[in-house]
Amino acid sequence: MKHAVRLLLSINEIAMAKNCLLYYLLVLSTAAIAQTPVYKDPRQPVNKRVADLLSRMTVEEKVAQLQTNHANARTLTEVILANPAKMDSIYGRGLGMINPAFDASKEQVISRRNGLRQYLKTKTRLGIPVIFIDEAHHGLLAREATVFPHGIGLSCSWDTVLLRNIYDFIARQSAVRGTNLVLTPVVDVARDPRWGRTGETLGEDPFLAGALGSAMVQGFQGSNNGTIAPGHVAATLKHFAGYGQTEGGVNQAPANYSLRTFREAHLESFRLCIQRAKPAAIMAAYNEIDGIPAHANKWLLKDVLRGEWGFKGVVVSDWYGIDQLWNKHGVAPNEPAAALKAFNAGVTLDLPNGRNFRHLPQAVKEKQLSMAALDSAVATVLRLKFSMGLFEQEPIDAAKVQESLTNPEGRRLALQVAEESIVLLKNAGNLLPLKKDQYKKIAVVGPCAAVNYLGDYSGIPLRNTSLLQGIREKVGPSTEVVYAKGVNLSLNGDTISQNNYQYIDKIVLPSPADNQRLINEAVQVAQQSDIIIAAVGENEQFSRESWLADHFGDMTSLDLQSQQDELIKALVATGKPVVVYLTHGRPLSINWIDANVPAIVDGWFMGEEAAHAAANILFGDANPSGKLTITYPRSVGQVPMYYNHKPGAQFFEYVTEKNTPLYPFGHGLSYTTFQYGAPRLSDTAMRKKGSVTVSVEVTNTGSRKGEEIVQLYIHQPVASVTRPVKELKGFARVALQPGEKKTVQFTLDAAKLAFWDADMKYTVEPGIIEVMTGKSSAGVQKTNLRIME
Repeated sequence: MKHAVRLLLSINEIAMAKNCLLYYLLVLSTAAIAQTPVYKDPRQPVNKRVADLLSRMTVEEKVAQLQTNHANARTLTEVILANPAKMDSIYGRGLGMINPAFDASKEQVISRRNGLRQYLKTKTRLGIPVIFIDEAHHGLLAREATVFPHGIGLSCSWDTVLLRNIYDFIARQSAVRGTNLVLTPVVDVARDPRWGRTGETLGEDPFLAGALGSAMVQGFQGSNNGTIAPGHVAATLKHFAGYGQTEGGVNQAPANYSLRTFREAHLESFRLCIQRAKPAAIMAAYNEIDGIPAHANKWLLKDVLRGEWGFKGVVVSDWYGIDQLWNKHGVAPNEPAAALKAFNAGVTLDLPNGRNFRHLPQAVKEKQLSMAALDSAVATVLRLKFSMGLFEQEPIDAAKVQESLTNPEGRRLALQVAEESIVLLKNAGNLLPLKKDQYKKIAVVGPCAAVNYLGDYSGIPLRNTSLLQGIREKVGPSTEVVYAKGVNLSLNGDTISQNNYQYIDKIVLPSPADNQRLINEAVQVAQQSDIIIAAVGENEQFSRESWLADHFGDMTSLDLQSQQDELIKALVATGKPVVVYLTHGRPLSINWIDANVPAIVDGWFMGEEAAHAAANILFGDANPSGKLTITYPRSVGQVPMYYNHKPGAQFFEYVTEKNTPLYPFGHGLSYTTFQYGAPRLSDTAMRKKGSVTVSVEVTNTGSRKGEEIVQLYIHQPVASVTRPVKELKGFARVALQPGEKKTVQFTLDAAKLAFWDADMKYTVEPGIIEVMTGKSSAGVQKTNLRIME
């Protein structure tokens, strides 16, 4: 009883003891927090964490944040991860970024990334994480990842909402495997289709490339304000700038244009993306501009990019771009000089192996480089790492990686965008769409029939169905589908889309005799059929990035290669109806085909779902709605040929050829028809800083539902400098039922009317503006708008 009373009397004492315990725990916790460096405290503001970390770093540790390394067998294999001495020599001071290992399996990627993360966190003095890079141009460049249409194919959808959703998916498929930054999108304006990287671009128009590129960045980053949302990745605009119109269409060649042309044609897409989407990174281009390589161009990377446009992110070099300053361009004598020149010009990170920037500590020691300048660059990298939460990241979960690779959402998006992007170039006599029970035997012929080529910078998807298989699945067992190859494009190119494109270099061309034998076999097959679907074009060896050794991709001709014209002529000569399906990465001069084949479908490199999308289009389960985003020249002799040319260009015809394109920018047919009303303005005049609304009525006058891409162009006939004959300033994808009419509206304001005047001032000039709306750049109606002071 005595003890019970004592226990009851001790309740207040127990409460006091609890309070004391909580107090001491709080004191101990506060002390622990006080001992934790500010930069390791996620509750602190990013700028405060950056400043604290910078104050603790040696010069060598700072420079390491501006360097990168390969994630391949030389520098990050399981063997090296198990070798402490080797790891310390390579990563002991930390590292800015790690480049992708294209040949690695997902298991290797996960193991290496988790291993390096743990090493940097626990074995280095400051525990600074690394940014893992990947390529993700039209899908993550990895095994088993979803592959979407190539850039030029995607752009033919003109669908910013869909593109944002696609790149949101790619971001999630990338981020779950530890990727933090992707080297994409490509927003170079393509004005010379001989260039092997034309297929990576979004076409020839800076306004369209800026709009579509902004959607891609927003999808990647999960925002439009520069923040990187959870489960997303930092985006890199490339290649800055002028890369899409180099001399002779040769990769990395000079791009020497007037300042006005450079600003309006080649900088504008980048400016729009930075303004609308705020990408985290920019990649400098290989080419020179007026004698100054982009990697050494202070005017470009500092004055314009950071000064005029307010860009706050990192500037990465292209692979070996800084090396080229001394070993190609000759503007620096050696690595140390190239490193200093690139750094002073505004390059933040040295890709792919950081070997030039390893000389920066010596430059600091010799007072060629100030500590303030070094700190500013390093702070940019650290700010990105802190803002993305890399100091607090969890290990990569293999189960989540596998789940992302088998997510059916990717396949659905790939099919949708392929259907929206395929362009119906010609359909004489309404040969298309085909009816499934219309023909008993269909011949599918051509070098692009049994292999679905994916294009440059492609991953290796889990599924990659050929056009031949897609048609067989579509028509079912009641229709016989027969096949003949027709010609070989190259003797070692058929497996590129089943393996990694990077490791098939030198192209091996077939002999004319062997191709003629294949043509004869194709004719025999075609003669026994009721209709012929001829799949021709290019494989990746004819349309890709040119680089060292025998890995070339630029062309001197836009004609079909490897006797494909002879194949088509022989098929047409059978008297059977012929449909041509194109697979390619650049516009092709298909003059004979256009004149002699009734139906032509443009499939570009259309991704892993190309076959099913094409079959849906050919047999009418989907209505084509894609529109060209690049002009088709009649021949390479017309190049450069683009719709937004100056009045003095394309003025006279050639002696033996017209001065008009084969297919104009914005062209694309449908299985239904659309009627346009004349454009109407909310006011016939506006002040320079005002705005007007442009309205146009579009009616589906056909018998089936369809989607039309309505286009808005302007032209200022009289100005202080010559103005392009047309400039795209708006577009809208509109769905219409048969007989349905909709009014599409656009806004015209100073942001869309301004240009660089005779004094190189960016301004709106008073005068008359021709406002044009229509179905393509060659099919418009117009009205006039007066601009007043």
